[in-house]
Amino acid sequence: MPDRIQVAVVDDHPLFREGVANTLAACPNIEVVGQGETAEDAIRLAGDLLPDILLLDISMKGGGINAAREISTAYPVVKIVMLTVSEREEDVAASLKAGARGYILKGVSARDLVAAVQSIYKGESYVTPTLAANLLLEWRDGQGGMDFPTTPFDELTERERQILELLATGCSNKEIARELDLSEKTVKHYMTNVLQKLQVRNRVEAALLAQKGTL
Repeated sequence: MPDRIQVAVVDDHPLFREGVANTLAACPNIEVVGQGETAEDAIRLAGDLLPDILLLDISMKGGGINAAREISTAYPVVKIVMLTVSEREEDVAASLKAGARGYILKGVSARDLVAAVQSIYKGESYVTPTLAANLLLEWRDGQGGMDFPTTPFDELTERERQILELLATGCSNKEIARELDLSEKTVKHYMTNVLQKLQVRNRVEAALLAQKGTL
């Protein structure tokens, strides 16, 4: 059997959390590897398990957006998905800016939840369609507060830019880790995120793109 998608679920409502976990676990290619209730739990699960997907509630203790921001910085290989009741456009924008790859409203069908998790695992982004439409309308009308990237480089965090700049000069992961005072494992995780954001297949393509573009 191919590797299964490893998912962790963090929500402060046990009944809902367990229902989501059971729904996902019923899918043959998904494995639920951990559960938690708070932002602190989310950060711990991300560091201990490095799940492929981490589902977070916005309103849990400690704040889901705060957790997303910290996890996306420390463990960029973990894809964060918000699963929440909030339809506020500012929450959607803040979540995406904090590093979330998906924003799903509670009440979603089991089939749609599984489909969203699978598409995000493959590198796509997902926002509940009605919310996405509202965001795009605001952006088109010049009313939204969300900044949409104009080039692939605009999606990179400051740390990812630093790593890409060093990569473009020919540095290995070990040399980048030494230069930035990071572990080699952490650099590898950042590199995975950089490749995904730039939509390139390997380090060589990323370096070439960086040399052609403007960082």
